[in-house]
Amino acid sequence: MQKNGVLVWSKRILIAAVVLLLLAIAAAWLYLRGSLAQLEGSRQAAGLETTASVARDEHGVPVISGGSRADVAYATGFVHAQERFFQMDLLRRVAAGELSELFGERALPLDKSHRLHRFRARAELALKTMAPADRALLDRYVAGVNDGLNALSAKPFEYALVGSPPRAWGPADTMLVIWAMYFDLQGSQEPRELARGWFKDNASEEQRAFLAPESTPWDAPLDAKTIAAADVVIPAAPPAWWGKPKAADAPAPAKVAAAEFLNTVGSNNWAVSGGRSDTGAAIVADDMHLGISLPTIWYRAALQFPDAKGGQRRMVGVTLPGAPLVVVGSNGKVAWGFTNSYGDYMDFIALETDASKPGQVRTQAGWETPVVHEETILVKGAPAAKLAVRETSLGPIREALGRSYALHWTAHLPGAVNFNLARMESADTLDQALEVAATLGVPAQNFMGGDDKGNIGWTIAGPLPRRAPAGLASTYPMSADDAAGVWQGWLTPAEYPKVVNPADGHLATANSRQLAGANAALIGDGGFDLGARTHQVRDDLAALGPKTDVKKVYAIGLDDRAVFLSAWHERAVLALDAKAVAGNAQRAEALKLLKDGWTGKASVDSVGYRITRGFMYAVYDIMYESANVELAKIDPKASMASVSSRWPVVLARLLDQQPAAWLPSQYADWQALQVAAIDRVIKDLTKDGQPLSAATWGQRNTAASAHPMASAIPLLGKYLKVAPDMLPGDQHMPRVSGPTFGQSERLTVSPGHEEQGIFNMPAGQSGHPLSPYFLDGRMDWLTGRESPLLPGPAQHTLTFVK
Repeated sequence: MQKNGVLVWSKRILIAAVVLLLLAIAAAWLYLRGSLAQLEGSRQAAGLETTASVARDEHGVPVISGGSRADVAYATGFVHAQERFFQMDLLRRVAAGELSELFGERALPLDKSHRLHRFRARAELALKTMAPADRALLDRYVAGVNDGLNALSAKPFEYALVGSPPRAWGPADTMLVIWAMYFDLQGSQEPRELARGWFKDNASEEQRAFLAPESTPWDAPLDAKTIAAADVVIPAAPPAWWGKPKAADAPAPAKVAAAEFLNTVGSNNWAVSGGRSDTGAAIVADDMHLGISLPTIWYRAALQFPDAKGGQRRMVGVTLPGAPLVVVGSNGKVAWGFTNSYGDYMDFIALETDASKPGQVRTQAGWETPVVHEETILVKGAPAAKLAVRETSLGPIREALGRSYALHWTAHLPGAVNFNLARMESADTLDQALEVAATLGVPAQNFMGGDDKGNIGWTIAGPLPRRAPAGLASTYPMSADDAAGVWQGWLTPAEYPKVVNPADGHLATANSRQLAGANAALIGDGGFDLGARTHQVRDDLAALGPKTDVKKVYAIGLDDRAVFLSAWHERAVLALDAKAVAGNAQRAEALKLLKDGWTGKASVDSVGYRITRGFMYAVYDIMYESANVELAKIDPKASMASVSSRWPVVLARLLDQQPAAWLPSQYADWQALQVAAIDRVIKDLTKDGQPLSAATWGQRNTAASAHPMASAIPLLGKYLKVAPDMLPGDQHMPRVSGPTFGQSERLTVSPGHEEQGIFNMPAGQSGHPLSPYFLDGRMDWLTGRESPLLPGPAQHTLTFVK
């Protein structure tokens, strides 16, 4: 009886445990369901001028309409909050240095580095000078955000995981979302400046001119076919650190080679004039390269509202959750897109001190006493951290390279962030759009625009400092006496460089040097790409012929031909001659794969492409290994690749000309060095016993995109990740892709003919894993399928009334 009683109680306990587990799952399910966005119905909204509606199509893409621009801003805020509030929260916290409040001490180092810039304080100051019309639009958006958040029957699921409630949205938070893009788009300039400071101290002027050239034959400027530059003579000897292996006990440098090299922010945009389009209107294409996570950074939308002329204005494109404006798209008259400009927008100014002037530093303006701001960083589960920020008239002070530097950055100055993008909504011509672009308060971008009359043009969008012509001087840390470091306000729109309606009927940018002429000095070099992508896009545009259409212009973004790596492929094949492969089965197999497994593209099935790419980066590692160890001590993101992205061209020249003095002493000749590089690749690709023939590019270039909270849910986290899709494309070609980085959207449109427009992005509209719109559209992005830019017929409509 006792045994039977134990069994009965065991069964009851087991049943109770199962019931409790089921109840917990049901409760979690109901909670998750409660944080889904409202798609239909009618809601009362305080402060509406008329009415507004959100009509979503089968993919969740909304047409947001209203009787006034303010009502549309309100509805946009409501939708953003319901679909993407946690993403918005992270953006404002990244900019302000407030992540530790959610994630605890592990986020403190990042918060401290970002709090140095005091962007929340700068955002509050920017609000005080905002134009009344812009502030009114912002306030209605903020009201919509908070109403959308509060209307959820359960708060976004991420807050249950972090154990903190969401904080209400404020006007400064929207400004911070824009400031967050400064870190994304110009944050690489800080480690670059430090790396170049070390480089200046550890290489002669002649060596620097060779190893960090101002241009290469790959550059494809907008105002010339090439950039005329004298071929820099290879110096008689390399720097002392050149080609030396790192010491056995030296720490590993920050990874910048093959496995981790796709972390550069990029983008492509291009335009074709009406004289070459089938409609007579311009065609504009844009794909911005950013981190690919879940949810994706952009939120698609069409905004409709009355314009000042009594008609209707329709904006279609992408919005950034946290702000009420279309960032890239078309207003029916003008279409535009952005790529990061990589101009020189940050200086490190070495500060002098004097024992007779305690507490003071000397800047370009003379001796001054830095203002000390005590920043308090709230830390979940720990006491608040204090950070003393010393700020000069040039910017905050950063300690680096054994000195104190003033960090002089455009992001710190008044006007760095504003709402002038709203003016793009009423631009009717390319000229008007170019005028607006020069006034934008965004990280300085390459603006590519075209209008319905067929005009195309380029300029810089965002603030350009007025500075003395500096050349390369401003790309290294400077002293307080260097005239190159003196800024005198912003350039006026009339002074901005621009290129309009070129004779060949097309324009393209892809993060490389934009200009060959004198106006290049207005932008400077803040880390340009070496130009291979721009070169390939420009050639693709020329190949379209005298007449083209939206589909053909869109297809350029899918070009994954390995034009740039072709010469490296030839070098690898030549290095593996009969002597090199004799008696070495692995090298012989590598040679066969280089020949038979080379498709001429970054295709997922190509082993030859992966070996070729690895070969180039292995040569980089051999030459720069010792230097990169030293640079990693200064900043984890500093490397010789950040000193100059043109390093592949420099190394190619050395391999082709083979100067004896530059051959590292551990190699008998230049072929031995190249064979050693290939051996490194073979060893890496065959580790863990993998056959070399299985090491395809797709195996390496596999999607790893995930929601930030995926790792916080042991069993269910897999539902917050994408499938391990193999991705074609790479960094030096139009189709840029990496496991967590790539084309964050693809948009091609002819203004006035939006119904022909094409769009796709790597994930769907919603940030909620239970939403049907979480990954909707991803397959179009993976395959490059031409999905429509305009939303389809409404499937769900939500209406707002007074």
